[in-house]
This record gives sequence, C-alpha cells and structure tokens, in this order.
Amino acid sequence: MVRVGVSDNSRLICAALPPDQSVDQLLNGMHQAMAQGADLVQIALDCVSDSDLTILLRNNPIPVVLVSRPKWEGRVCKSHLQSLLLAKDLGADYIDLELKAASALIKEDKFHQLKSSKIIVSTYLDSFTALLEDPSLLVAEMKSTEADVIKFVWEAANITEVATAFDLLSNSQVPMIAHCTGERGLISQLLSFKFGGLFAYGSIEGNTVPGLPSVAILRQAYGLKNINKGTQVFGLISKPVSHSKGPLLHNPTFRHAGYNGIYVPMFVDNLKEFFSVYTSPDFAGFSVGIPYKEAVIDFCDEVHPVAQSIGAVNTVVRRRDDGKLVGYNTDCEAAIVAMEDALKSTDGLNGKQFVLVGAGGAGRALAFGAKIRGARVVIFDIDLGRAKSLAAAVSAEALPFDDLLAFRPEKDAILANATPLGMHPHVERRIPVLPETLRDYKLVFDAVYNPRKTRLLKEAEAAGAIVVSGVEMFLRQAAAQFSLFTGNKAPEDFMRGIIMEKF
Repeated sequence: MVRVGVSDNSRLICAALPPDQSVDQLLNGMHQAMAQGADLVQIALDCVSDSDLTILLRNNPIPVVLVSRPKWEGRVCKSHLQSLLLAKDLGADYIDLELKAASALIKEDKFHQLKSSKIIVSTYLDSFTALLEDPSLLVAEMKSTEADVIKFVWEAANITEVATAFDLLSNSQVPMIAHCTGERGLISQLLSFKFGGLFAYGSIEGNTVPGLPSVAILRQAYGLKNINKGTQVFGLISKPVSHSKGPLLHNPTFRHAGYNGIYVPMFVDNLKEFFSVYTSPDFAGFSVGIPYKEAVIDFCDEVHPVAQSIGAVNTVVRRRDDGKLVGYNTDCEAAIVAMEDALKSTDGLNGKQFVLVGAGGAGRALAFGAKIRGARVVIFDIDLGRAKSLAAAVSAEALPFDDLLAFRPEKDAILANATPLGMHPHVERRIPVLPETLRDYKLVFDAVYNPRKTRLLKEAEAAGAIVVSGVEMFLRQAAAQFSLFTGNKAPEDFMRGIIMEKF
C-alpha cells in the first residue's frame, strides 16, 4: 500500500483509468501509470465490486483516488456507504464524493467516519452558467464540509470559460482541483499547476480516456512538473487545433534554453471573446493558425510592417512594458528560405513561375515572399474573389480553382500548396494536379507539416521534382517565434533534432 498526502505545494499527475475494467486490467493500468510517470490513479468506485476493491487496495503499487458518483436518489444508500467505509478501511488515499453525497453524510453524522482517507468534495456542473451567478457561495458551501480538497468540473463550450477555473484556483484558500472537459477545456489541465491546482489529469498510453493527453505527454512534452506561478504561457490559436505538433517542439526548446514557459493548444471559436478574456501578462504570446491569420490583425495594437504588407499575422506577442499585442509574420521568410535552400541555385526564385494554391494567411505570406524574390506568381483559390484580391496586391494572375487540374505550368516552375489539403487525419487528399503535370515542376512545396511527407510530396518526388516539406517552413518560423517570445536566439540545431525525432 502506498500513501500520498496533500501539501501546499503538491502538484500531482493523476492517471484516470477507464471504467468497467476487470480487476486484472485495473492492476495492470496501475503499473502502467506508475511506469509512465503518474503520481496516482483514479478509479471509478461504482464500477468495482467490494471484493475487487479489496484486491486493488491490497496490491496497489501507486496511490489511488476512488471516485464515487452513483445515481443519486436523495440519500446515500447503505450499500454505497459500506463501499465508502471499506475503501477507507483498506487505505484509499483519496475518496472523491459529490457535494450532495457529502452533505447528506454530514447530516447523518457519518462523514467523519471516512476521514482517515483524504476527502475530495466535488461539484460536476451541467454547464458553465451554473457558476456565473456567484461562485463564492458554492465554494463556501463546499469548504463548509471541511473536505481536504474541493473540486469543480464542467464541460467547456468555449475556451473563455476556462478562465473561471483559473480564477477559482488562484483565489482558493484550500487545496482545489478545477478543470474543464472537452477539447476547448484542455488548457485547464495543462495550466492547472500554474494557477495552484492540486491535480492534472492524464490517461495511459494504449488505454486512453477521451479528451485527456497521456501521462507521458504531460510529463515529457509539456513538462508539467516544471510549471509554476511564474511560468509564461504561449499557445496556438486555431480551429481545429488537435493536429498541431507545436507543443512537441516549443516546450522541450523552452526547457533546453532554461526559459520558464509553456506552449499549449488553444481551441478558439471567437477571437474577440478570446482576447477580451485572456488579457493577463501571464498569456505572453500566441502562434496563429487556421483560420485566423488574417482576422487576428484586427485584434493587434500594432502590426509589424512585413505582416501589415502581407495582410496576415502568424505570431502575436504581448509586449512586456505596456501589454500591447504586436503582430508579426514569420511564415513568409521561413517558407521562401526553405525553398531557396532546396533549389541550391544563385537565382533562387527569381524569374520563375510560382504557382500558388491557396490565398489564405499562409498563401498571402508565400505570395508576398515569392514576389519580393522576383518570381511571377499565379494564384488559385476556391474563393476566386480572394485570389483576385491577393493577386492585385502582388501583381499576380488569379485563376479559378477548377482550372488547376488542366493548368500546364512553364518548365521548371514552382508549385506551392498553402491549403490544408492532405493534413492529418485526411492524409489521402491533395490539391488537384495531374500526375503528368507534376513532372513540369522543378520544386513542389507543401505548407502542411503533419504528415511530414504528404501525398502531394510523395507523388511529386516520384515525378522527379525537388520536394520541400512544411516541416522546413515550420522549423524556421518556429525558431523566429521562439526569438520573439523569449527575446533570445533560438537553438535551431536542437529544434531540428526534435523535429527529426518527433515529427
């Protein structure tokens, strides 16, 4: 039996084991959780028989949190109380009860019988609105139970709701857990320790729980145990965001450089709401992804001249001295230099036909970069009006997207995909270019970096073209972002090593 206690500086990673597993599966899960770096495991008490519970708690290699959420019938039934008392007698480290169950036990003068285990009193909210009226009243009611830990959980409908979880944690005078479920609530787990949370939850590799990163990723990729009150928060603003590998690159780089920062995925539905809520200097900078690279300009206090000319921002930094948001574009130079390096010619893009597919934020960066280098740009986009607008800005030609299939480029032209076509998980897709047409291109570039080699690049390489993965652009723009985020030179060799290993 292993015991763990609550202290003011506890930061515990809890592996949530899936419900409805056999006792052997649960024991195996405990060993896996311990091997992967969890501090304790969470088991659903209501899915375990008393005999199995006895086996589990007499053989546990890691501390255990038993969560009790039976169907509520207005009182704690006798069998439920017996299971709770058995868990206590067997040495459960934590027993997690809903507030209504704890209140009922207090009224029956039975709550104190569980106190040799640490007691977590939880409130599972149906929606965020239940907290809006006066969360202090609910906090006070939970504290009045004299629980060791109080806990709030709700499903986030918007990432802005997570700020309330951070406020609850920051202002709590007792150990607290507060997190949101769902993809929009993920940062509540990743930033829990920064704001004083007791637990962060993860799942076990190979036995995942929906919405929870693995314990290994929490420890190794995010370095959660290193997070503290002074940690600066950076993140990718995007929709969707789950495809991003930015955290796998930026977080190890921060640690390698000795910089106290964390980089997290931020599923954002509304830029105006997001920037109106996350105004703290703790949120020090952002990468900007699909579909916000153009729209985010409206929320920047200042925009770097290059980004202003391009009309797209992929990096926003909160300036330290006055808190203003400054927008930059690191995509442009990153992509163009990656192509020039691959061409290995003194002329680079100068004089070449540059066929660009996609006129969004990434496409704008490529168009301006190619134009500056002396290329003749042809633009295809599913929105012809958008293609024409970009073409007018760079003195290019705009053509309907449907014409791409029959388009015949000049010999040794450059083809650049700046659309999401081919991005994980839809790896079978690519822009509509005939296989025989690919032979006419000297170089094919794909801004998609997950997977590293897309279907387009595989087929272009087979046709004899030089291919440049979006990984090369990603590396260079990420290195520039690191410098903007931290004020320090990026360790590019280290970053390249991470990309070659993890991407």
